[in-house]
Amino acid sequence: MDTLTLPSKSSLSRTDSIQSFTVPTSVISSPKATLGSHLARRLVEIGVTDVFSVPGDFNLTLFDHLIDEPGLNLIGCCNELNAGYAADGYARSKGVGACAVTFTVGGLSVLNAIAGAYSENLPLICIVGGPNSNDYGTNRVLHHTIGLPDFSQELRCFQTITCFQAVVNNLEDAHEQIDTAISTALRESKPVYISIACNLPGIPHPTFSHEPVPFALNPKLSNQIGLEAAVEAAAEFLNKAVKPVLVGGPKLRVTAQDISTMLRLGQKTIIFLINNGGYTIEVEIHDGPYNVIKNWNYTALVDAIHNGEGKCWTTKVFCEEELVEAIATATGPKKDSLCFIEVIVHKDDTSKELLEWGSRVSAANSRPPNPQ
Repeated sequence: MDTLTLPSKSSLSRTDSIQSFTVPTSVISSPKATLGSHLARRLVEIGVTDVFSVPGDFNLTLFDHLIDEPGLNLIGCCNELNAGYAADGYARSKGVGACAVTFTVGGLSVLNAIAGAYSENLPLICIVGGPNSNDYGTNRVLHHTIGLPDFSQELRCFQTITCFQAVVNNLEDAHEQIDTAISTALRESKPVYISIACNLPGIPHPTFSHEPVPFALNPKLSNQIGLEAAVEAAAEFLNKAVKPVLVGGPKLRVTAQDISTMLRLGQKTIIFLINNGGYTIEVEIHDGPYNVIKNWNYTALVDAIHNGEGKCWTTKVFCEEELVEAIATATGPKKDSLCFIEVIVHKDDTSKELLEWGSRVSAANSRPPNPQ
């Protein structure tokens, strides 16, 4: 038996501390452990049970090994950006998250989500299925690239928004690179990038039976008194507002596809869509015809995505009384369904504070150049 310092299941809350316990040698040592199974096992050991993914030909073999890990679920998403944001939300809830995409076409698509996780200090493991290890240095032009024989473009992009980058294109240092990346993500509370050559996941190597580079979730202790004071201050601020700040509609257009994923997985989420018919915040900063967009019937969109498969309930509300009734239905008779509530508000339903903020941003953006 070997003793490791690993997070307990309860420590997946970002406010809990680490716990030492004993892991059977069989869990961490297998003479036939492959690179793919090694990575999958490491994810489980740090508390990741769901990896948000989009398949592509460079990561398919790796996905086979992730699926084979009993403690891991591979959650297929509709696009890479959504996978990244799902991993972001998972990290906020559980303490660490993971997404897996394919080389360049997938890696470049997930960048915004990884950058957001970096700015929010979230440990997120971004796994990319990379080119065959034999293709490095051959001057070949591959698909999924920008038409150049240089495979480093994706890596260079990730270097600015991750705290560690591991390009695994040989087996000898794969164990150290993967474990160091994971350890660094947890220690720094930032995203990391791990690229795995597509021909390596199924190959065993003696180093994959080694113990991991030490890692643990750092305790993130909350100041309960300060937290309660902040909640009270926020509530007081909102209660004094002339009208609450409401945003919504256009943002759903980016992520609506993965409502289908939520339905497929039987999620019982309540989604509130605030439909104010356009880009209200931008209007307060600088108005113009570009802030006007074609309004959608969002409930009908979700009904189309539902298509009679799974449990889904949608409604559209126009006043406070209808909203109260909709919430009662969503938390009562329809609590076993995914519930989508579209709230129709006037495009000028804006708080005094937002109006003032818009004026300040507009003034800051329009400052003339300093004299040369």
